[in-house]
Amino acid sequence: MALLAQRALALAGAALLAAVGALAMRGEEGREPAPALPQPALVPGEGWHAERAGVSPAPPPQGRRTACGWTLRPTTLGVVHPVLPCGVKLYVAYGGRQALTRVVAHGPLPPERQLDLTPALARLLGLEGVTEVRWVFARERGGAG
Repeated sequence: MALLAQRALALAGAALLAAVGALAMRGEEGREPAPALPQPALVPGEGWHAERAGVSPAPPPQGRRTACGWTLRPTTLGVVHPVLPCGVKLYVAYGGRQALTRVVAHGPLPPERQLDLTPALARLLGLEGVTEVRWVFARERGGAG
């Protein structure tokens, strides 16, 4: 008889968990789905950084990799920065447009620039020549920054 009572309690517990789960899922129906992209990581007291940027020269010869390990192609969206870690995700904004990108190369830049954009990223943002752009770190969804 004790074994039968334990089974009945286990089934009741499982039914209770299923009901709680169903109610929790039901509450999610009216909510907006989480954005697919990381969000800008705005740190209190900071925010978007403004730096002079230009367009990086043509990619290295076919098959050669950058110091960050990327093989740059004509379609690569990325930035060259002398200090930021390889692969770090950034939003870059210029002329009312912004794009999610990442650091794909390190290297020395001309003295008038702190950042270079790949030709594809420059085209996407409408950037020509050397001008001021804004950038901010991206944070993963649900991350604290």
